[in-house]
Amino acid sequence: MAHLDPLPLEEVAEADILDRFEHYRKTRGFTPNSIMTMARRPNIVRAFMALNQAVLYEGTVPVETKMLVSLASSYAAGCRYCQSHMANLSSIYQASDEKIAALWNFEKSDLFDAAERAALSVAFKAGASPNETTASDFDELKKHYDDGQIVEIVATISLFGYLNRWNDTMATALEPLPAQVAQRSIGPVGWTRGKHG
Repeated sequence: MAHLDPLPLEEVAEADILDRFEHYRKTRGFTPNSIMTMARRPNIVRAFMALNQAVLYEGTVPVETKMLVSLASSYAAGCRYCQSHMANLSSIYQASDEKIAALWNFEKSDLFDAAERAALSVAFKAGASPNETTASDFDELKKHYDDGQIVEIVATISLFGYLNRWNDTMATALEPLPAQVAQRSIGPVGWTRGKHG
């Protein structure tokens, strides 16, 4: 059970926040409970939504790669809420259920190319606590990505460091759509709702 319920939409007074929430509803099929809970402090939710936009949807790293990196770092951190959301967004951005499910075995799966493997390796290692990344991980990243793209990848991992902590601490209630996608795509490899029921 969530420690705080999401703020009901009728209690959100700021038009710019409501507009962004509607954008999420249209693109994802729902407005995430995580940001609806953050809306109790409008400047926090505004700053988060702006950072989320800049990190995940701007730049030159393929969006599918960023979604899979987010999922990998959420696997490493153990946040079931974020795992379900990123399985959903990976699916929206064209990753097959087979590829999403193969993430745990990305190093051996032929579904991932060398560039994806380099990014995913860093995501799994950086999502762990303590962080396990090494210079050789960055040497491998530099074979496939320029410096700006490496910033995008690390920013993606770092964004989910915040979200993993937020949602696991709050025990954010999982919405039906990402729960359904997660059950379909990563349920067969052991995903459950955990505390986010």
